[in-house]
Amino acid sequence: MNYRSYAGGMPLGKDYTGQYCSLARALEVVGERWTLLILRDAFFGVRRFGDFAAHLGVPRAVLSDRLGSLTAAGVLTGAPGRHGHTEYVLTSKGLELWPVIRTLLDWGDEHYSAAGPRRVFRHGADDAPVTTGGVCTGCGQDVPVTDLVVAPGPGLAETGATDPVTTALATPHRMLAPLHA
Repeated sequence: MNYRSYAGGMPLGKDYTGQYCSLARALEVVGERWTLLILRDAFFGVRRFGDFAAHLGVPRAVLSDRLGSLTAAGVLTGAPGRHGHTEYVLTSKGLELWPVIRTLLDWGDEHYSAAGPRRVFRHGADDAPVTTGGVCTGCGQDVPVTDLVVAPGPGLAETGATDPVTTALATPHRMLAPLHA
């Protein structure tokens, strides 16, 4: 079983024993450190273990655990891809998390990014901005994640990172499309 410790040294369990609400159950799947960032990157098109590791800087053992947990929960599926690498792809259950991820991204931009959003989302059909609620400001349509393009925003600062994910996300990219060749 995975345990995290707090300052007092007591192990904290992975689950919310005695909590029976839906939020507690959801947090058991997506509430561990790194998990939401892994999901964000999966929406951006990251599929390979090595690309997740390089972009996020997450320890490999932690990444393996999180990918395993997300796969076991049916949020991701892992299947052999090109060159024998396992590729992790969001399932329909995982795709349903997009509004949550998008809202958290926008909340972070609003409260913690003085220069503006690091990434902006545009409608693939007409290149107009898409609101947090998923509505295209150009045509007024609800835009599913499959029709979104992620592009650099005004808050995207040069980090000096040269991993393939950072490089690929420096230009507009269709959401969910693989970032590797």
